[in-house]
Amino acid sequence: MSRLPATIRSTREAVRGVPRGAFVPASEPTRVDEFGFELALCAHLERTREWILGRQLGAAVRGRRVIDVAAVEPGPAFDARAAITDRTIPAPAVESDVGPGRARYWKDAFDCHPDRARAVVDRAVELGFFERERHNGREYVRQTVRYPDWFGRIVGVENKPDLTRPGDLETQLRTDVCLGLFDEVVLATESYVTGAHRNRIPDEVGIWRFHPGDGEREVVREPTPLSPDEPGVELVERGAARTDVRIVAPGEKARARRRLAERAYGKGWRTYEFPACSRVDPGADCLPHCEWHGRLVRPATECGSDCPGHDPAEPPARDAEAVRADRTPWRPDPDGRTRQQSSLDHFG
Repeated sequence: MSRLPATIRSTREAVRGVPRGAFVPASEPTRVDEFGFELALCAHLERTREWILGRQLGAAVRGRRVIDVAAVEPGPAFDARAAITDRTIPAPAVESDVGPGRARYWKDAFDCHPDRARAVVDRAVELGFFERERHNGREYVRQTVRYPDWFGRIVGVENKPDLTRPGDLETQLRTDVCLGLFDEVVLATESYVTGAHRNRIPDEVGIWRFHPGDGEREVVREPTPLSPDEPGVELVERGAARTDVRIVAPGEKARARRRLAERAYGKGWRTYEFPACSRVDPGADCLPHCEWHGRLVRPATECGSDCPGHDPAEPPARDAEAVRADRTPWRPDPDGRTRQQSSLDHFG
């Protein structure tokens, strides 16, 4: 095996040596507080950056890391990707042996259980990425277009509004730095950042101080670029007596990055439904702001008949996809989906 870069060798030992509770040990702040902070930050980034944003996405290869916000920069072939579908293209479809050339028997194109392959084929056809053909009573598939190299840098943002209640923040950030799945990693907080905080945050991690109330964002420290094209070290399991890590090859990281970018493109960050309550005002940013609570709320857990301020009404009429389309390069309902629908009509 080739000799690992110095940054990988050093960060591998850094992950092994991270003590538990290296920050001030305390309980996590409430999820609703972090939820509101996260939504406000996403709205700010959507207004000020040409990024594709996704929330709460898997950011690991074999481990269990979930990043709060993934920001994907469009690449030169972005328009080709946007023309296919506005949803996530399944990773097995992209990674299969199905191409835009000769049609292939669908079972031979996948290295997985036939039931899983069947579901992937059906979804890819529905999205317009695959089209079907029938030869001698058997179903064949081909790509409608070659999958483009559509994204550039990916920035990972970990949100921790209150640095006096950091939980496993240091371990999470060291994991991101060691793995190098992102091009850059940033910590976003509302807290005043002290010298002690800086010392406990990996040097490669940038720091933003963000104020949800007025939408002001201060760059406390610029991030250091990471190396997605080089081998990484991933924290796989951490116990009381040992920490298990593994070397991640560049090809594995490339596949994980593509999956992450696809999820961000199809999922976006407004993954909530507005409640049937007159007190919720989406505003221009299409956020679940509750006039009764006086803050952003988490509709799935805070809204409903059990809320003392609940006032039954139709959900607010606000088109989140229209707001996203107006502010970002993401394109809703592209022509490619219309072409795909016609091909389905002719399949029988």
